[in-house]
Amino acid sequence: MRRVESAPARGKRALAVLKALRVEFPDVECALTHRTPHELLVATILSAQCTDVRVNIVTRDLFEKYRSVEDFARADIRELEREVHSTGFFRNKARNILGMSREIIALHGSIVPRTMEELTALPGVGRKTANVILGNAFGIPGMVVDTHVMRLSNRLGFSRKSDPVRIEADLCAILPEAWWTEASHLLIHHGRKHCPARSPRCETCPVRGKCPSAD
Repeated sequence: MRRVESAPARGKRALAVLKALRVEFPDVECALTHRTPHELLVATILSAQCTDVRVNIVTRDLFEKYRSVEDFARADIRELEREVHSTGFFRNKARNILGMSREIIALHGSIVPRTMEELTALPGVGRKTANVILGNAFGIPGMVVDTHVMRLSNRLGFSRKSDPVRIEADLCAILPEAWWTEASHLLIHHGRKHCPARSPRCETCPVRGKCPSAD
């Protein structure tokens, strides 16, 4: 029978995993190109079901045309749909970008808010997006749980949950707050390079000895 791992032991192992991944990926940062918190909000909304590479291609021109919250709020919805079409789900994304921008102007004086509650009240902004903004735009620790983090949290035995909000809670419970933002980046990079959904590359995995799912 496999021994049940205590929460303190799980937290210690999780930190060891992250420290090993930090050696593997020493310069991790947000992959979405942006200059302002609002641009990061737009890019993160566009990143749903789309690669960061594609989003950065689209926003390269988008952020030259729309240079402020007000520019996005005044955008023509059909034109914006055409401009973000290649990111998928373009109608919902364009509508959310417009709605989010207009509410930031109306409710927050054109300044992107800095709390989870205010961010998730904006159109198209869930906890994952809010944590991206908090951690990468404002330096406020945020645990981003995307498909990579969900998959690795289960494979590494950090959480047995399938709901991203509950996985976020499990990770936050075992990791020091100062690690939350970086942990998300490290797990995402590890998921892409070594631990994809199909055929994980255990033979090259830098944390193989600390993973209960290895091989």
